[in-house]
Amino acid sequence: MTESTPEDTVATTRGRRDDDPTVGTPDDVVARVSSSGSSVLRAAASAVVGSREPLRLALAAVLAGGHVLFEDMPGLGKTLAARSLAQALGLPFRRLQCTPDLMPSDVTGSSIFDPVERSFEFRPGPIFTGLLLADEINRTSPKTQSALLEAMAEGQVSVEGGTRELPTPFHVFATSNPVEFEGTYPLPEAQLDRFLVRLEFGYPSAEDEAGIVGLRLARGLREPVVPPVLTAHGLAGLQADLATVPVSADVTAYAVRLAAATRSLDAVQVGASPRGSQALVLLGRAVAALDGRAYVLPEDIKSVAVPVLAHRLVLSPAAWARGVDAKDLVRRVASEVAVPATSPATAP
Repeated sequence: MTESTPEDTVATTRGRRDDDPTVGTPDDVVARVSSSGSSVLRAAASAVVGSREPLRLALAAVLAGGHVLFEDMPGLGKTLAARSLAQALGLPFRRLQCTPDLMPSDVTGSSIFDPVERSFEFRPGPIFTGLLLADEINRTSPKTQSALLEAMAEGQVSVEGGTRELPTPFHVFATSNPVEFEGTYPLPEAQLDRFLVRLEFGYPSAEDEAGIVGLRLARGLREPVVPPVLTAHGLAGLQADLATVPVSADVTAYAVRLAAATRSLDAVQVGASPRGSQALVLLGRAVAALDGRAYVLPEDIKSVAVPVLAHRLVLSPAAWARGVDAKDLVRRVASEVAVPATSPATAP
């Protein structure tokens, strides 16, 4: 896939057209989301071996309108997964290598003086795209991270005293290395909270690793290319359709209890915010739709609790010193909070 130009990106459609068909029933919506999602995952899996669950959750996060943080060891396919999903989704894709000397204008763009026209012309930065991969995001300075935060939170950037809207859909996939801390700037809690999920790949099995090596040998020097399944406009339509699928009050209350329970843990200084409970419901609905269901079960919420909530917890200094893992705390909360008896028969 060739990277898009800023001009192509700015022209990206901003949602459903007036002449588009009606959304249909929740069952119709889910059938479209499930069918398209399966095709996207099959296409991405042609380049990414043995990481179906992280890919599935990343796709669900995109369908829910969120941003994704991949945090894992080097060489486990984080960048490849982001690029492959962008190609399969038909989104314009730009990759930004984050470094300590990266300035906000390197992300947002800036005005360049045209001596012929004797005027300034704005040149959009790489953030004007459909899917931005911020590689090693924790290596860039807080000043530059703040520019990304505004884009993730508001869908716009502030440039030279004004604001410019970003195209829709707009998503950020960021990678972070959890073992190298020299020359890094930890992400502030406000920015971590803007990522719908934080995902890990883990080391592949011996069989999957052999498959990875085999694919690398088969393609030679060529970069892996994933055929597009959707377009940016088609993805925006699926996102809008998915937003119409209802979620039962019992499931919503369960998500709220899970998020609230993290705030009373002794090892936690700051628990998950209300944005965390929203993320649980939004991602749970997307996961249910990918599974072909027009209703959300408590098990959908529980299954995404760790990737949704763990990165939102701020551990107390004593817990951090003891090496307490936020993921284990979320698993404990999920095992202790009572699960409502919502079934397909009672779900909307």
